[in-house]
Amino acid sequence: MPPHAPASTATTTGAPPTPGGNKQLGLFSAIAIGIGGMVGGGVYAIFGAAAHVAGSALWLSFLLGGVVALATSYNYARLGSCFPTKGGAVEFLVRGLGDGVVCGGLNIYMWVGYVIALAMYAAGFAGYLMTFLPHLQSPWLPKAVAAGAVLLFAGVNVLGAASVGRSELITVAVNLGVLTVFAVWGCATADWKGLSTSGWAPATGIMFGGGMLFIAYEGFGLVANAAGDMADPARTLPKALYVSVCSVFVVYLGVSLAVLGHLSLPAIDAARDYALSEAAGTFMGANGFTFIAVGALFATAAALNATLFGAANVCYMIARDGELPAVFDRMMWKRAPEGLVLTTALVLVFVLFFDLSSVAMMGSGAFLFIYAAVAASHLRLRAATKGNPALIWLSILLCLALLSVLGQNMFVHSPPAFWTMLGLLPVCFGLEWIYRRITGRTIMAASPATADAQARKAVSG
Repeated sequence: MPPHAPASTATTTGAPPTPGGNKQLGLFSAIAIGIGGMVGGGVYAIFGAAAHVAGSALWLSFLLGGVVALATSYNYARLGSCFPTKGGAVEFLVRGLGDGVVCGGLNIYMWVGYVIALAMYAAGFAGYLMTFLPHLQSPWLPKAVAAGAVLLFAGVNVLGAASVGRSELITVAVNLGVLTVFAVWGCATADWKGLSTSGWAPATGIMFGGGMLFIAYEGFGLVANAAGDMADPARTLPKALYVSVCSVFVVYLGVSLAVLGHLSLPAIDAARDYALSEAAGTFMGANGFTFIAVGALFATAAALNATLFGAANVCYMIARDGELPAVFDRMMWKRAPEGLVLTTALVLVFVLFFDLSSVAMMGSGAFLFIYAAVAASHLRLRAATKGNPALIWLSILLCLALLSVLGQNMFVHSPPAFWTMLGLLPVCFGLEWIYRRITGRTIMAASPATADAQARKAVSG
């Protein structure tokens, strides 16, 4: 197998062509992909667990996670406008850190994070769907439903970026409508005694909650993966990023206040896996539980659809740059990369053979680490992006601070998740090193000056 060309020689739009060769994603479709990637299984699945550690200050944990996401989205906006590709962070890391084992390992680590997140969304979708089928108690059925959901949205992705954008518009509109009604109605009828500071956790607990909830925000990076399909990414991408993050930020705050305004902390803890539905039943009547369960189905479907789109593009870009075998950057059916097949297959393995109930924290930690690495790459490319060093450093410090608190608490309260998160790093780097030794690829380290020169050449060319 011949080695690939170094990433520095790749074009800035070196991604699989879209059907017809047209740029298809507009602003609203791009916003829908960002919101769909964020408002998924996270807010439904881990709400109760985060409330357990943050107490009635849970809304502050959502606030903290949103601030970190907004600060980090600045890097994606500047880098994506400068390097509009389907690879998003993959391209940013290669250009900023050089074509080496470190960059390759980080890219594989990020891809594995997407695979885990996809499996979580699929499992969440199956769990909520099964609440409508209480008479079916077969132990294999939830896994079969989850696998079916993965295959369904893999088919949607085969149809191309425009189909992903259109389907996201539908699912996101329904899901945002459900959560907005829940938040407005819940806040209007809330008993604000539930927000008393007497129920607040210590500052470390609030930060721990923010770290856990970060996985509910991490999907904003998927907008950058769609930049290669935008007609005018320099204008569309920043708007899509900031609008999607801020919209989700407001919705999450409203949802957290609504739940805390209707359920006591013991009640939230007792209904940890379905806290939103339990709260809805207190102020929306007997149909409240069903109303939120339907919203959860649309949310997990939207997240599964958008994340599969982004993860397949990540796999494609990693293969294109020679960090995975070349077969994964080939096209199937003239429109979908074979990386989509690999990603789908790995997600199915996780869905069918692994218990994913304890990996939410691991997923949050992985993405915090990757986003800090993207920010570090941005520092090396700021001459081309015209990025503000103070804002870049702020995003790095926020990510690392939240990661350190999350890691410390994982080590104490969930050692398996901690060691899994930590152990994946050397595994990914080791796989990258072994692959490069087998294929004979040259490991190239880019100096800051070289990286900046490459970036300026890409922009001007």
